Amino acid sequence: MRRATIFLFALILICGVLFPNAASAHNVSKRDASFVQSNNGTAIAPFLYLGAKHMVTGYDHLAFLVGVIFFLYRLKDVVLYVSLFTLGHSLTLLAGVLGGIHANPYVIDAIIGFSVVYKAFDNMDGFKRLLGFEPNTKAAVLIFGLFHGFGLATKLQELNLSKNGLLTNIVSFNVGVEIGQVLALTAVLIALSFWRTRSGFLQHAFATNTALMAVGFVLTGYQIAGYYLGS
Repeated sequence: MRRATIFLFALILICGVLFPNAASAHNVSKRDASFVQSNNGTAIAPFLYLGAKHMVTGYDHLAFLVGVIFFLYRLKDVVLYVSLFTLGHSLTLLAGVLGGIHANPYVIDAIIGFSVVYKAFDNMDGFKRLLGFEPNTKAAVLIFGLFHGFGLATKLQELNLSKNGLLTNIVSFNVGVEIGQVLALTAVLIALSFWRTRSGFLQHAFATNTALMAVGFVLTGYQIAGYYLGS
């Protein structure tokens, strides 16, 4: 299990370095962008699908949520923290697209990458060991959820979205994101539940979160470089 986990995160690191376009997990594919821009009117099912696809393939979201639920053993705690993330994600996605609130996408995506670093560091008990305090995890998940939602909003703002049916389509997209989130996290929870029954879980947890932190640093560094090179 330890080797498989390290291999997975190493693969993500390598892809981020060798294929930098893949490091921006919020990018909308050309095919999807073409559909969104050509669509004129309400299209609930397609936008549900696109939202679910975004979450399942959005490894920055998934990396952060894996960190969030890594040490959550009770289902009600998982539901609480994921709900806080969902609330934040939904608010800024809808506000960004429907309210026209803009921000630099590189800055937002750098913060999203940092959210992965933050949660991995928190899981390693880094705040208490090095800084002598423990931050409010619930507040952090909600705040970072706001940035995760805004990250996608900045990408959708780059597209020429039709005003006809926009509210219904964006709400459908957001519902699709949450459906994809439930599907992805269900698979993660099953894997974690099995891993926790093994004797080496706690022993390998530190190494796993170290790898998770490395992924976050790569995502953050890529976006910072893009900000300075693109400006």
